Amino acid sequence: MKQIYIESYYRNGYSRFMKYLEDVTGHPKRHIIETRIKIIEFFDRYRIEATKQAFGKSRATIYLWKRKLKQSGGKLSSLAPRDTAPLHKRRRVVHPFIADFIVDYRLRHHGVDKATMTPVLAIACQQRGIKPISESTVGRIVADLKLNRRLPRTNKLTLNGKTGRLQERARKPKRKLRRRGYLPRYPGDLVQMDTVSIFAEGVKRYIFTAIDVSTRFAFACAYKSSSSANGDDFLGKFLEIAPFVTRRIQTDNGSEFAKHFDHACRDKGLTHFFNYPKHPQSNGYLERFNRTIQEQFVYTNIDYIDETAVFNRYLMEYLIWYNTEKSHRGIGKIPPLRYYVDNFLPQAQSNMYWTLTRRLTRFSPQSKIL
Repeated sequence: MKQIYIESYYRNGYSRFMKYLEDVTGHPKRHIIETRIKIIEFFDRYRIEATKQAFGKSRATIYLWKRKLKQSGGKLSSLAPRDTAPLHKRRRVVHPFIADFIVDYRLRHHGVDKATMTPVLAIACQQRGIKPISESTVGRIVADLKLNRRLPRTNKLTLNGKTGRLQERARKPKRKLRRRGYLPRYPGDLVQMDTVSIFAEGVKRYIFTAIDVSTRFAFACAYKSSSSANGDDFLGKFLEIAPFVTRRIQTDNGSEFAKHFDHACRDKGLTHFFNYPKHPQSNGYLERFNRTIQEQFVYTNIDYIDETAVFNRYLMEYLIWYNTEKSHRGIGKIPPLRYYVDNFLPQAQSNMYWTLTRRLTRFSPQSKIL
C-alpha cells in the first residue's frame, strides 16, 4: 500500500494510525480512498488554486471530505464514495395469465428453456388479446418465479440403482477458481491440460495432453476413456516425468478434470484453475499443441490407435523428439528442455544435465508410463 501522511488527523500516536490504516487495507474502494487522501494532503500544502488545477476539485468538496474524516474519528473508510443504487427500484409487472402459463407449461414439460416456451406463449397471448413478450423477458420471469418459489429450481434426474426409479437431485453450484490475470514466471507455475478425442474405424480413444506455459515442455498419453480416474493417472505421470516442480494446473470444465482429478490436485497441493465456459482461448498454448500433435503424429500413426500400449510407445518417442530436438519460435527457436536448462538451471550444471535429461526421458516398451 502507498504511504499516506495524514498526521494532523491522528493525535493519539502511531498505534491509532495503524488501526485506521488497517481499516482501508482490504476495502473494495481503496484506490479512491487513497486518491482522496492524496488530494487532501496536496490541498493542505499548496492551497485551493493549485489543487483545482491539479485535480479539478473544489474547496467545498475537500472540506466535505475533511468533515467526514473528523466525524468518523479519522477512519479512512469514511472517504469511500457512497452507494449510488436507488433505494426504491422498479419492479417488473407481469400479467397474471403469462405467469400462470409459464408455471403450468414448465411443470408439464420439465426443464424446457425460454426459447421453447416463447413461441407457444406468444400464440396463447394473441388468442386472449394480450401483448406477447420477448424471449429475454420470459427468461427473467422464469428467474423471478424461481426466487418466489413458484417454480422449482432445475434439478438433475438420476436413476436409483436400488429401486429402479427416477429421482430428482438438486444441483449444487460449485465455485470454480479462475486464472484471470495470473501470469506464470517460472517452469511449473502454470501447466495447461486438455483431452483430444480420436475416432477412427469405429474405435474411439482419448489423448490427454499437457504443456508448461513457461518452457513449452509437453506431454501426452492415450486412454480408452476420458474418465476422471484416467485424468488422475495422467496427472501422476506428468508430475513424475516433468523436470520441474508443478504448482498450478489449468483445465476446461470437462468431467475428466472433476472428481478424482480435482481431488488429486488438492491432495498434491496443486492449484486447479478452470477456464471460463466455451472459451478455448484460455488454453491457447495447449490448443496449439493439440493441433501439432494431431498433424505430426496422430494422423500418421492412426493404425495403432486401437492398441493403446503400442500407440503410447510410439507417442513417447515423438514426445522425446518434441521436447529435446524440435525448435519452438516462442522460446527462441530452441527445444523446450534446452530452454529450461539454459534459463532456469545453474550454468555450471547445464551441459551435464542436458545429457542426463535426454537419457532419462527415453522410455522403454516396458516403461511404467504405458
